[in-house]
Amino acid sequence: MRVQSITLPRSGLFIGFSVLLAFSLLITVPANPDWWQIVVLGIVQGITEWLPISSTAHLLLISELLNYQGSIGGTFEIAIQFGTVCSVLIFYWRDLLTQANAVIGRGDTLTVTTARTLWLGIIIAFVPAAAVGLLARDFIKAVLFESPLLMATTLIIGGFIFLWIEWNGTRQTQTTATVDFSNVSYRRALVVGIAQTFALIPGVSRSGASIVGGLLAGFDRPTATAFSFYLAIPTLGLATLVDLIGSLDQIQSGDWGRLLLGATVAMIVGYGCIGWLLRYIATHNFTLFGYYRIIAGVLIIGAVALGIL
Repeated sequence: MRVQSITLPRSGLFIGFSVLLAFSLLITVPANPDWWQIVVLGIVQGITEWLPISSTAHLLLISELLNYQGSIGGTFEIAIQFGTVCSVLIFYWRDLLTQANAVIGRGDTLTVTTARTLWLGIIIAFVPAAAVGLLARDFIKAVLFESPLLMATTLIIGGFIFLWIEWNGTRQTQTTATVDFSNVSYRRALVVGIAQTFALIPGVSRSGASIVGGLLAGFDRPTATAFSFYLAIPTLGLATLVDLIGSLDQIQSGDWGRLLLGATVAMIVGYGCIGWLLRYIATHNFTLFGYYRIIAGVLIIGAVALGIL
């Protein structure tokens, strides 16, 4: 089963994005003078969720630099991830619809088998991080979310891992933007799932960990990246739902507008970022992101040493 990426939004999609953004601003701006900070954080989430550079670390650190007061104990940073889940659903809606039909048996034998294997693989890859995340949720939010040095360290380590993978010489230097899920297996999915578990540590990067897992399991770059995008649907969707339910007693009526605006901005920016990344990896490897992670980690350590963070 080959997946063709959608590169440009249609006019209807542009209008839909514009209307939702205008509505979000309308209900949020009058009561929230910090609305511009929410927009900034939504942009950060939309970009960094799909790039292998850790959205959680960027959100938490930039929130601190902006002195943003609407975090709700980390719930804001988690909840606006729902916007990026929507972006991948919108980006791949045609393919998701095709796969849904195949899963229920509509299509030729190869298409049906491939679709069922893909989604069983996604479930297998989802389970490890979901189990650990549920068990360690309070520890992750109370301890790991509060350590800039930990985020810096994991950013740097992840950067070197990307460089090692690319310098190892086992990956192709060029590929195409075509995604082929026909080589998905349960073993490869489990490798991706185990790798994604490390992303519960801020700074590791969910997309980065799952892409690295996919590369080590034998996927090419486009397939590893697309599998990571698909895996985000249950991972981020359920993580957001669980955190919102667990934080209902902390969320005030005025917070819902902030969450909606942040998620909307993240959705719009994330949609564009998915297309950019798929085009980028068609002719490039992940070395650039490895260098970025190392530099970002060093800068964070410097900011901590100077008392900025």
